[in-house]
Amino acid sequence: MSEQTTASSLSELKNLVAGTAAAGPTSATPQPKRDQFGRAYGTGRRKNAIARVWVKPGKGEVLINGKKQSQYFARPVLRMLIAQPFLVTDRYQQFDIYATVVGGGLSGQAGAVRHGLSRALVNYEPGLRPILKKAGFLTRDPRVVERKKYGKAKARRSFQFSKR
Repeated sequence: MSEQTTASSLSELKNLVAGTAAAGPTSATPQPKRDQFGRAYGTGRRKNAIARVWVKPGKGEVLINGKKQSQYFARPVLRMLIAQPFLVTDRYQQFDIYATVVGGGLSGQAGAVRHGLSRALVNYEPGLRPILKKAGFLTRDPRVVERKKYGKAKARRSFQFSKR
């Protein structure tokens, strides 16, 4: 056995335990998570849509599935939904976004991009977490379409009743 694992008294044991706790991975400030290109990544989900979002410093360009934001999301409400994390954190037009989205409809995809964007911003700049958490952008919206049950016309609607 090595000397590090044996202690002759309780005070030595206390010092050993205190030394390992101080050297542990518990640091006061979380470190940013970026790849070799300086991008941060976040996965977002909403309804049946899944978005993979990369964020890097830039002029505010948004590419979704290789198309510009105004082309992919034609409705202004959906574009506004994506801009919300930037507006809340005062980072509007400071980051370039590249996202790939699959599944669901346009509304669900916009919500998934917003969720992934918020997660990517937290990975890029961990200090933004409290602001985005308070705004509710880091919470995955669990609402999905209810499944159809047997003996029913739809999820809850019954077949029309016939007296005769």
